[in-house]
Amino acid sequence: MQAAASRPVVNVGALVARCARAYARRVAVRSAERSVSYAELEQRSNRLANALLGLGLQRGDRAGIYLPNCVEIVEIELACYKAGLVKAPFNARLSPAEVGEIAANSQAQVIVTTARRAEAFRPHLQGPLPRLLLLDGSGDQGYEEVLARASDVFTPVAVTADELAVLHYTSGSSGVLKAAMQTFGNRLAQLRKFLLRSDALSEGGILGLVGPVTHASGMQMVPALCSGMTIRLFSHFEPARFIAEMRAERVTHTFMVPTMISMLLAELEGQYRPLPDLQRLGYGAAPMAPARILRAMDVFGPVLAQGYGAGETTSGVCALTVADHLYARAARPERLASCGRPLLECDVQILDDDGQPVATGEVGEIVVGGEDVFAGYWRAPELTAEVLKSGRYHTGDLARMDEEGYVYIVDRKKDMVISGGFNVYPSEVEAVLYQHAVVQDACVFAVPDDKWGEAVAAQVVLRAGQQLDPAVLDAFCAERLAGFKRPRHIEFVTELPKNPNGKVMRKAVQAPYWAGHDRKVN
Repeated sequence: MQAAASRPVVNVGALVARCARAYARRVAVRSAERSVSYAELEQRSNRLANALLGLGLQRGDRAGIYLPNCVEIVEIELACYKAGLVKAPFNARLSPAEVGEIAANSQAQVIVTTARRAEAFRPHLQGPLPRLLLLDGSGDQGYEEVLARASDVFTPVAVTADELAVLHYTSGSSGVLKAAMQTFGNRLAQLRKFLLRSDALSEGGILGLVGPVTHASGMQMVPALCSGMTIRLFSHFEPARFIAEMRAERVTHTFMVPTMISMLLAELEGQYRPLPDLQRLGYGAAPMAPARILRAMDVFGPVLAQGYGAGETTSGVCALTVADHLYARAARPERLASCGRPLLECDVQILDDDGQPVATGEVGEIVVGGEDVFAGYWRAPELTAEVLKSGRYHTGDLARMDEEGYVYIVDRKKDMVISGGFNVYPSEVEAVLYQHAVVQDACVFAVPDDKWGEAVAAQVVLRAGQQLDPAVLDAFCAERLAGFKRPRHIEFVTELPKNPNGKVMRKAVQAPYWAGHDRKVN
């Protein structure tokens, strides 16, 4: 009998191809610059699959994507699935130096980007240089020219459940790169979760995505295409303009991090139902205070739905549905502090430090099992061993579960900061601070922030006799870190509290800033 892990599964690219035939004339993806129908998307992704193989890429090779939200990202994703290439999306907000590190770590054979972005990260590339495919390039580097020369006929390759499909990059807690290996089996499980939700995406609807689709919101693209929806990609988030465009486009579904919702609420003070076509406003990637959830329901109507998950679980684990929000408002307001109940195949348990289930209502670590659990971290067996045990993902999140199966996150074991929906690891930021010549000691931590939910802060000890302007240190960080990772608050102190072993006590530094806050929410 064939092992379950190696069983054949359908290629998700083939599923989208089937939908392309059903919805051929319908707009599949639209941005401010251009749009493609389902038929065009099928043809262009086929051309790209042929083109990438024609450039010498072979099954299992990594294709990097370093682009802001654009139609081409969807084409690349489908082409990679169809050809059995591994999609390696780089967050569009990363610095050139960080892109260089990821390019080397992923061993990307090709990076699809723009000329301006390529010029910025080219000096930071290490080892064998990947081939560049530029949206605004020409000749062998021109995305459109390469597509034009390729055939629009392509048969998606046969794949197995354990075959690698995506490298989902974040930074590790030790400051090293960390990429969750998502398989074709994982991606299929993720697709089932989205399509079988009680408040699922709906045929003929319009999915508006404003967050980087290389991040959490991009998980919805294939489910949307398999539902016959139109994906509307927004490249920038400016509240007033975003609302106007969403209204004009009659967007029915969207996803935002709590920071964006907070900014919209500030913009929409006193308004009601500014988006009359909106059927579901999904939020996640960071917690949101119940009071703010209620305010959002007042403004947007009964359309809010929350998701909790991670790249290691190929998106969602739990969901607090639209119906859950309405019931909570009417009868169980405390439930708005929950991230919901497990989705479909997700096996969620709350375990103690010995790996044993805790009693209902008791606090333990969220541990997830199921076909959506990742295969481990790319080229990082030690990191994998820390969180993946017997095929189950240990999240590092502390929570309790009530008698009806609703999960309430209490805190995180990890020191990770979630700012505006992005994960920031203090040690990574500290490593940059330590690069400055006059920094002797540093502690990076989370502080409450009305806009970002959590903001990155740093206490810094300078070398004896040295002085430094915080603005100078901020500029130093800006050259080496993505904007969302930079400390928004820098305080110079004479010393940092340390334990007997000489380790900085991060919680002791952080605690005064959270006085009066029950949970780390915005």
